[in-house]
Amino acid sequence: METALTRLVGVRHPVVQTGMGWVAGPRLVSATANAGALGILASATMSVNRLREAIREVKSRTQAPFGVNLRADASDAGDRVRVMIDEGVRVASFALAPSRELIAELKGAGVVVIPSIGARRHAEKVAAWGADAVIVQGGEGGGHTGEVATTVLLPQVVDAVEIPVVAAGGFFDGRGLVAALAYGAAGVAMGTRFLLTSDSTVPDAVKARYLAATVRDVTVTRAVDGLPHRMLRTDLVDALERSGRARALLQAVRRAAGYRRLSGTSWRRMLLDGRALRHGKDLTWSQVLLAANTPMLLKASMVDGRTDLGVMASGQVAGVIDDLPSCGELVERIMKEAEEVRERLGYG
Repeated sequence: METALTRLVGVRHPVVQTGMGWVAGPRLVSATANAGALGILASATMSVNRLREAIREVKSRTQAPFGVNLRADASDAGDRVRVMIDEGVRVASFALAPSRELIAELKGAGVVVIPSIGARRHAEKVAAWGADAVIVQGGEGGGHTGEVATTVLLPQVVDAVEIPVVAAGGFFDGRGLVAALAYGAAGVAMGTRFLLTSDSTVPDAVKARYLAATVRDVTVTRAVDGLPHRMLRTDLVDALERSGRARALLQAVRRAAGYRRLSGTSWRRMLLDGRALRHGKDLTWSQVLLAANTPMLLKASMVDGRTDLGVMASGQVAGVIDDLPSCGELVERIMKEAEEVRERLGYG
């Protein structure tokens, strides 16, 4: 199935695996790429040296194009961009809007720039700055998310920009792909669906929690870092939501202390990083600390398997997923179902 997305990045299928922290590592990304979709390596939780190693590991596993997700506001973003350019990475993905200068540097080196956005005005801004495409995430998507549903946000963005638009938030099968194409999208991006594959390195016990979840078990909370964050409801989330400010601050300090020991980060650096994640919001001190060590709360679940100590970012689609196919099986199934739906509707 050829679309503006497949032509832009050189993949066979208009499907993107998103850059999920601690989840989208070399194994998942290369398996996605070998399946003909676009795999995105998550780099925010890696050092610059580890990023170079991870890129080379992906390249050793696949000859297909893949991308790297970056934090545009990271102090070492320039170093990471240079690593990507040196290593010949095809796509740069961003969770926050990259600057006009960063976009120009990447494009000048032949890298395709695809920021993720959650509002029409953000899409218009990055398009004017030269972005090659955008990933539009509606409120159904996992992690930090907005309030507007994909079915409302997507057509707004498609009508507002002339670059390819990739739809995210609520997609998991071929029917969703066809629906996105009907709205004018050039493909779909999925996170939770790729997390729940046999190629994902997430511990089996954590995957089991996702598979057991219903749509009512996926919630949006501000208790973790003060920003709307879609995740599975757990005892930790309940405890954070029930806690008063004093108790929440104590819990945050304890978790932050653990993160500081593991990462070697100073208290000053953690507070500065936490405040940088505010995005203009009014956060309590406990939320500032939790914002700074949210990556470690994700690591506790996604790497260490400690669902009691960590958070589990999740799209609402977790409530309708009940299997763990390989990336190859998943992409093949999505494309087969999409073709069947298109034939049934009378357009090929």
